[in-house]
Amino acid sequence: VQLVESGGGLVQAGGSLRLSCAASGRTSSSYALGWVRQAPGKGLEWVSAISWNGDSTYYAESVKGRFTISRDNAKNTLYLQINSLKSEDTAVYYCTKYPSSSVPPHARRGEYDYWGQGTQVTVSS
Repeated sequence: VQLVESGGGLVQAGGSLRLSCAASGRTSSSYALGWVRQAPGKGLEWVSAISWNGDSTYYAESVKGRFTISRDNAKNTLYLQINSLKSEDTAVYYCTKYPSSSVPPHARRGEYDYWGQGTQVTVSS
């Protein structure tokens, strides 16, 4: 499985972005996917995850209400809609794949088996 993120950029605080992740591999639509991020000088932070069919979604408290995860299995693409951007959202965002169709109970601990190269999101104040 190969994951390729896009859609990052420089945005003013309060603005919006939509990140995309193109997943290759004919079985990629059968697995739960997610997003993690890494801010400058900090460790990886789990952001969100979605089950294989999109029925179940999960968010970190820090992004709940502002971020929306979704997927289009016909296009093998994962999305992250980011609204009301804050300076603390500045980070490299990575798309992740989980080794199961549902999101693992401990997804926040990093139980993914593939990740992409990342896309930079920079929020200016």
